Amino acid sequence: MKLIDGKQIAATILEEIAEEVAQLGEEKPAVTFIRVGEDPASVSYVRNKERAAAKTGIRSELKVFPESITQEELLTEVEALNNDSSVHGILVQAPLPNHIDEGTIFRAVLPEKDVDGFHTVNIGKLCQEDPTGSVACTPAGIIELLRRSDIPSEGKHVVVLGRSLIVGKPAALLFLQKGAFGNATATVCHSRTQNIAAVIKQADIVVAAIGRAHFVTADMLKPGAVVIDVGINRIEDSSRKSGYRLVGDVDFEAASEIVSAITPVPGGVGPMTVAMLMQNTLRAFKTLHS
Repeated sequence: MKLIDGKQIAATILEEIAEEVAQLGEEKPAVTFIRVGEDPASVSYVRNKERAAAKTGIRSELKVFPESITQEELLTEVEALNNDSSVHGILVQAPLPNHIDEGTIFRAVLPEKDVDGFHTVNIGKLCQEDPTGSVACTPAGIIELLRRSDIPSEGKHVVVLGRSLIVGKPAALLFLQKGAFGNATATVCHSRTQNIAAVIKQADIVVAAIGRAHFVTADMLKPGAVVIDVGINRIEDSSRKSGYRLVGDVDFEAASEIVSAITPVPGGVGPMTVAMLMQNTLRAFKTLHS
């Protein structure tokens, strides 16, 4: 069984980006993170993104707003960043408060500065296999994990669990693209899928992004399958100081006995998401200066 070390692969990618950024002129790529409120997970995620930016030489700025900010006020802040030529990437950290429509905010970011890859234009470019758009970071990271682990998806049956805009839908589109790490038969499963265990059992590659701890059990997996576990779930663990530990959507220990390759949680897809964000920021910088 091969452990797909996302942490190590992401570190290599950040080094490659740092080398390229160092060769740029005086102006460096710059990304602005917007965080609304003090959600602990969001605070942690943004901190990791700031650290990655520092490692690559990309300039980053964090703007924090109270949960009471109105949608119109947030849109005004986004528009100001759109008009700031010194900012090349804009990331609005989800989730946002319930009174703010996330889709409206995501669509307000200029497509050229949308380093999250959530804008309608960038999703459209992904559908059309137009390489000039930003691809959502987690799906891009999944493909890069497979590429750098020499696990092609061409001709394989890929089952994606979850249909979110952040992971499931763009991941399926990437697997359908032409190329050795596309050209797959992609099936997307979700909460209304019938006989989901039987569908998963057919998969050569499973991408689990359903948000339920240990949802995928070993008996659901085809022997020799490749598992990419996107899930990050907290479960109680009295032996830990925090009182919990992080696990994926797949029962890692049991699955490891029968699969050919698997990503750990944590240390698998998560670091790749951040690395792809830096890659998207560098690409945005180049696009805006072309």
